[in-house]
Amino acid sequence: MTKPRPTETIPTNLRLLAVLEEVAQGGVPVTPTDVNARLGLPKPTIHRLFATLEAEGFLERDLDGRTYSPGPRFRTMATGVLSSLRVRTARLAVLRKLSETIGETCNISLPDRDAMIYLERVETEWPLRIQLPVGSKVPFYCTASGKMYLSTLPRSHVTRYAASERFEAKTPHTITSAEALLEEVSRVRQRGYSLDTEEFMDGMVALAVPVLDRNKRLIATLSFHAPTLRFDTDKAARFLPNLQAAAADLSSLLLDAGAEASPA
Repeated sequence: MTKPRPTETIPTNLRLLAVLEEVAQGGVPVTPTDVNARLGLPKPTIHRLFATLEAEGFLERDLDGRTYSPGPRFRTMATGVLSSLRVRTARLAVLRKLSETIGETCNISLPDRDAMIYLERVETEWPLRIQLPVGSKVPFYCTASGKMYLSTLPRSHVTRYAASERFEAKTPHTITSAEALLEEVSRVRQRGYSLDTEEFMDGMVALAVPVLDRNKRLIATLSFHAPTLRFDTDKAARFLPNLQAAAADLSSLLLDAGAEASPA
């Protein structure tokens, strides 16, 4: 177990940032007690900090009423960091190379509170293509990127999500039950990649892999999608090694950027 930080080493004006840092490193919803096991602050102080961050939109309480996740302002801030100009230039180079190899549109998506958000994309040059611009939100349960994200969560969190989701049949192939989704997420977890077999949009298939941080946690997904007129799932799977290599390159970019930003 990680030893708590001595309270005197956290200046008062840095305590809110220290809480946000611990929430981000946790990777799953956390309680004030979880965070304070690392920070070692007085109990009233940690609860006051959480209340302030929740009131200002940096944290939000989960459905269970006990745990907290990053709020909209925290997520917006994280997206801004990932979109910094230097990182974006290198990221686009990776996406362009991948798109040229596959011949289809490639995307980077981030998990948000209740959907995946397209952070970056490079379009195919084919006249027939699917329009999902940067900033588009797509559901977890019927997209390759969303199911990839769900597969990295603890099983208890996926079960809770599946029980509360209002499944909408986007196509005749959409998963529309909690039981079917849990089975699909289990398959994705075992194989390490996710497919969308016309579940989100008629006539579209997609393949997604995770982009991991230094602790091997998902921070984004990398995917491509294509019309079924040009691709089926077997053909899509042939490009899995290309997708995985590009995802590793994206992970290295973020790690390098983080190392440069850290004090010596």
